[in-house]
Amino acid sequence: MNKMYFTEEHELFRESFRDFLQKEVVPHIDKWEKTGTVERFIWEKFGEMGFFGLVYPEQYGGLGLDLFYTVIFLEELQKINSGGFAANMWAHAYLAMTHLDKEGSHDIKERYLAPSISGEKIGCLCITEPFGGSDVAGMRTTAIKKGDKYVINGSKTFITNGVYSDYLVVAAKTSPELGGKGMSIFVVDRDTPGISATKLDKLGWRASDTAEIAFDNVEIPAENLMGEENMGFPYIMQHFALERLVMAINAHARAEYAIDYTLQYMSERTAFGTNINKFQALRHTMAEAATEVEVCKTFNYSVAKRLNDGEYVVKEATMAKLMGTKMADKVIYDCLQMLGGYGYMEEYPLARLLRDSRLGPIGGGTSEILKEIIAKIVIDKKDYKPAT
Repeated sequence: MNKMYFTEEHELFRESFRDFLQKEVVPHIDKWEKTGTVERFIWEKFGEMGFFGLVYPEQYGGLGLDLFYTVIFLEELQKINSGGFAANMWAHAYLAMTHLDKEGSHDIKERYLAPSISGEKIGCLCITEPFGGSDVAGMRTTAIKKGDKYVINGSKTFITNGVYSDYLVVAAKTSPELGGKGMSIFVVDRDTPGISATKLDKLGWRASDTAEIAFDNVEIPAENLMGEENMGFPYIMQHFALERLVMAINAHARAEYAIDYTLQYMSERTAFGTNINKFQALRHTMAEAATEVEVCKTFNYSVAKRLNDGEYVVKEATMAKLMGTKMADKVIYDCLQMLGGYGYMEEYPLARLLRDSRLGPIGGGTSEILKEIIAKIVIDKKDYKPAT
């Protein structure tokens, strides 16, 4: 236990959550990986256990706990070897629900946040577009106000929980003439006429229902606007810090899982009359991998502490995701190599882990975009500020 950040209460939560995952989730993972559908009952069980409400207000059914419970939630999800299942859970709890909590009205929180915490409703966050990618300010989806309604037109893509969610948190241009400064955030019911979703076939994250979503003259009540009109861009940028930290924590956790599995395998596998963990070349590869994981993990914990204390950590979270996801890909690649031909077999965990990890440097802002953000901060001295 890292006593700098984790208390005995944290570790008790880790043990109970780990037991829950082994009993309630792991027996179904292979089926969900094949079908691409996570069955509804598990969302309800997560809700019953309070796992979706860790950081959210007690007023809406949450537990109001510190961010290190979330760190544990993320780490343990990575260690059951289904990046897709994990993504469904954290995209609901920390992408869609974050906007409900921070920008939603009391009415919206009662109608959407509370049932999201209980597992009765599933949410997705719709920002990325087919022609935009990481260019959030360049999005084309519009939400034009007409009387007491907004009419949404456009499309989104690569949306986690995009097929089976009950509601969508949607970014759209309310004042297109203002560019990135004319964007707003809305909550939209799935069954609203004019919404259609197409499931996407992916390299990894097979258990996750990733979708492209189209909005064709979708009418929503004006009260479904969250926060202030035309403030969507700073809201999104502010929450990107949490999303990037989430993905950084995911990265160090899955790399740590890969190392743990590989070391166990190496202790049992023999070649030339001895266990392969005695060969210096292999030992040094694993020593380097363990070092890289520990460095990233330690940095991620420090960023989580600062974010928990209310600091605006856009630079640090961006750096954490950039380095963590790159590290995880390398470490998992090297671990797969340690298994030789067995690493390439689907019955061993490293094949799926390698595929799932490859999304890390792409989702939540590509590594190329993150480098430019960091360059603007450290070279151009750009000062990103939170939404006010």
